[in-house]
Amino acid sequence: MADKSGLHRPLPSNRLEEAISQPGCRPRGEILPTSRRAPGLAWTLLVVALLAGKYPLRLADLLDSLASHLGGTSEPPAQQIETVLWQLRLPRILTALLVGGALAAAGAAYQGMFRNPLVSPDILGVSAGAGLGAVLGIFLGLPLPWVQLLAFVGGLLAVSLVYLLASRIRRHDPVLVLVLAGVALGTLLGAGISLLKILADPYSQLPSITFWLLGGLNGVSFADLASAAPLMLAGLLPLALLRWRINLLSLSDEEAAALGLNISRIRLLLILSATLMTASAVAITGIIGWIGLVVPHMARLLVGPEFSRLLPASLLLGASFLLLTDTLARTLAGIELPLGILTALIGAPFFLLLLARGGRSA
Repeated sequence: MADKSGLHRPLPSNRLEEAISQPGCRPRGEILPTSRRAPGLAWTLLVVALLAGKYPLRLADLLDSLASHLGGTSEPPAQQIETVLWQLRLPRILTALLVGGALAAAGAAYQGMFRNPLVSPDILGVSAGAGLGAVLGIFLGLPLPWVQLLAFVGGLLAVSLVYLLASRIRRHDPVLVLVLAGVALGTLLGAGISLLKILADPYSQLPSITFWLLGGLNGVSFADLASAAPLMLAGLLPLALLRWRINLLSLSDEEAAALGLNISRIRLLLILSATLMTASAVAITGIIGWIGLVVPHMARLLVGPEFSRLLPASLLLGASFLLLTDTLARTLAGIELPLGILTALIGAPFFLLLLARGGRSA
């Protein structure tokens, strides 16, 4: 029986078991022992991120600062340590956790919806649209808040246009039409970005455009976090509420509809949720690739494809992955490395390793 929204309640059916038992993944209910140690590793990584950087801190400095803020008897550390910890590193770390988790969750939802493990959150053009909006803002000399706003609006408009185009074409598979429309529009928006880079001033505007497109957390603040966090959490909420129904999207549209699922409605909700999270993330950090593509695969290997477990695992691994990458970006070289470069250097070989492992198991 369907509920009032037209979406089917979870059914203990054989077809549902088939939907969450994809080849190459762990069976439902079987969790790798490594996944149970993941929260402890994440906390360790958080402490390391607070201490590491161009201005290294001791664990005693962190403990003294925490004690002074919690009303302990410890004397407050030097003002320089307080500034580095709470005004520079803490907002950056919180943003890395939030953005990494949001991109990974969006990637997991898209891979399930499109039934394709090669899908990432920018498949419908949200990153290209946000990139064009930000580049346009930099080209016009607008202040940073307006650049971020244009990036957010550009991402939403790009996906809205893709969905509108796909809804007008009814003679082909709707999933295939969405993907092809997203690829085509993304290419068009990329051409617009290239045109603005050619027209931009090579001394003042072009470096800013280049660094923004490569992604980074070096300029984030608590104000950026406060503006983006509610939007990302709002996009995450439908994924959590629909976690059982998302499993049915692994079936064909006819089979999922036979089980009572309103395919078009849940697909639209997933697109809106993933787009909201991705556009909010890209607006404050620039374009950071590979997280939404690789991290869901890592989570699937640990907990299996069942979405009620895949979603929290993707959130935790995505947040940890971006936090680790940002920590390396701050400490590896004399200058800060763009996150887009590091995520590609780490994500691409790992993804090739997954492909090779899958080919051997097949």
